[in-house]
Amino acid sequence: MSAYRTILVGTDGSDSSFRAVDKAAQLAAATGATLLLASAYSPMPERERASASDRLGDLAYKVQGSTPADDALRAARERAVAAGATDIEQEAVEGDAVDVLSKLAKERPVDLMVIGNRGLNSLAGRILGSVPANLSHRASCDVLIVHTTPRGK
Repeated sequence: MSAYRTILVGTDGSDSSFRAVDKAAQLAAATGATLLLASAYSPMPERERASASDRLGDLAYKVQGSTPADDALRAARERAVAAGATDIEQEAVEGDAVDVLSKLAKERPVDLMVIGNRGLNSLAGRILGSVPANLSHRASCDVLIVHTTPRGK
C-alpha cells in the first residue's frame, strides 16, 4: 500500500470539524502528504445581505460571501500547523458540503478524505442522510470517518 499523498478534510468551523482537521493534519504530518482544507459555503440571499449590511455597517463583510468559510479555513490551518502539517492548501467553495467535497476529491489528486462522524447517529441523519454517510458512498477515494463527537450523541 502506498502512502497517502493528498488528504482532504472539510471544515465548517465547528469543534467537531476541527477534530477531524486535527486527525487529518496528524496523518499528513506522519506521511508527508499535502493537506487540503476545504470549506463549503452558501451565498447569503440578497435580502439578508442588505439587512446585515444595514445592521452591521463596516462589519457586514464578516457574514457575506465566503468570509465565514475563509475564517474557518484560517483557524483550521492554524490547527493543522500545530499538529505538524507543513504542506497545506485551502479551498472555500460555494455549494453543499457533500457536493463540494466530492467534487474536490474528483478534481484534485486526493487519496484520502477525512470526515467527522457528526450526524451519523442523529435522527435527521438516519432519515435524511448525513454528510459522513453520503460522502462515504460518493467519494472517489478512501474515506476515513473519525470519531469527533462525544459518546452517546
